[in-house]
Amino acid sequence: MKKLGFNNDMYLKIQSEHIKERITHFGDKLYLEFGGKLFDDFHASRVLPGFQPDSKLRMLMQLKDDAEIVIVISAVDIETNKMRGDLGITYDEDVLRLREVFINRGLFFGSVVITHYNGQASAKAYRERLERMGISVYYHYLIEGYPTNVDLIDSDDGFGRNEYVETSRPLVVVTAPGPGSGKMAVCLSQLYQENKRGVKAGYAKFETFPIWSIPLKHPVNLAYEAATADLNDVNMIDPFHLEAYNKTAVNYNRDIEIFPVLNAIFEGIYDENPYKSPTDMGVNMAGFCISDDEVCCEASRAEIIRRYFTALCGVVTGKSTENEVNKIALLMKQAKVMPETRKTVVAARERKEQSGVPSAAIELADGTIITAKSSALLGPSAALLLNATKYLAGIDHDVKLIPQEMIEPIQKTKVSYLHGNNPRLHTDEVLVALSMLSLNDDNCRKALDCLPQLADCQVHTTVMLSEIDQKIFKKLGIGLTSDPVRKK
Repeated sequence: MKKLGFNNDMYLKIQSEHIKERITHFGDKLYLEFGGKLFDDFHASRVLPGFQPDSKLRMLMQLKDDAEIVIVISAVDIETNKMRGDLGITYDEDVLRLREVFINRGLFFGSVVITHYNGQASAKAYRERLERMGISVYYHYLIEGYPTNVDLIDSDDGFGRNEYVETSRPLVVVTAPGPGSGKMAVCLSQLYQENKRGVKAGYAKFETFPIWSIPLKHPVNLAYEAATADLNDVNMIDPFHLEAYNKTAVNYNRDIEIFPVLNAIFEGIYDENPYKSPTDMGVNMAGFCISDDEVCCEASRAEIIRRYFTALCGVVTGKSTENEVNKIALLMKQAKVMPETRKTVVAARERKEQSGVPSAAIELADGTIITAKSSALLGPSAALLLNATKYLAGIDHDVKLIPQEMIEPIQKTKVSYLHGNNPRLHTDEVLVALSMLSLNDDNCRKALDCLPQLADCQVHTTVMLSEIDQKIFKKLGIGLTSDPVRKK
């Protein structure tokens, strides 16, 4: 049984109550900037065991009668076909995916805002495409000197030039496919526009991490720094909060650096800033819902190690930099962990040392470590799945679930007809073969029935896996790390 360290039901209750309370502070309308992933926040579920990946969306469901959704996308990201690394789709396609999810959940989807617009042809074509689908779309333009040129920003040639986003509900949730889309600027622009129209509107920010109410060097906050190593985010004590209230609160460098500018913008719109610190702007209650601190600490330390291996492999594929690796290595030292703290790393490397071939190891829920090695028939990840499911099903290790005479024709098709270089079976091919055999073989059926028990188990491989194998592990809910070694 997975140990839980976070009370998700409490979180849904007090978070929605806190947002309702914030709405009342401003009277007519609240623009709520939603940072992070709205309904597939797997990082949060890993470092806060018990946090559900769709918790933020479920929380919004409790406010759905008051809320509408605005999705923001940058014209620059449309122009460059920016991709979501976790899903493998472009930001412009993700806007449509997000919209469909919101609508299917019964949330009111309002419109799309294209930010950083400067006449890009691709952005114009995208707007036309959305409008043909019946979606309301607005342009928000580049403002020279943003965000420091406050006099221009707070003027009819700055925010006043942007197209006014028509909204109809008291809570406007502003979200985006990823960071750097311009969510905050959209919120602030709307405050300017609403004020010109005599509407009293407010702004608040909802980001789960860093958690302001736990210590700066808490492993949960260190894991956030590891997750954003590519953005070079740094957790800091909020100096404005400390000065205003003599209380310590954690925020991150970008919000702290931008606060004096936000303060000037707020004063330009309202003559005063309702917030005394960046932390004041937030509505994140996650820190008060940690039910077992040590469980969350342990999970966060494991996440830092996982991020380290991801960055190492990213350097090999060109997706990461040495700076990211070095930053996470420093965070590991602060968290007092090392790669070998992950038990599967030691086990997989020992199996490789013994066998001389690529190997893999999995830690099961009861702490049992199962290993496997590459062979002429199976890759290490496919062999590991078979070994693990046989153990869980109580099948003798020497039993061959998939006979060689079935594997060889599959290999011939891969190499001779599909012109593949690797004849060994991938994990998906092994699972398909098991499924076919399970119709007449009780052992294969028992092994397949054990697959759900692999959720939340941890795997390490001594070589980088194919995209297919990575996706299978992800679908099974298995935490995967790999040494930065390409398959030969």
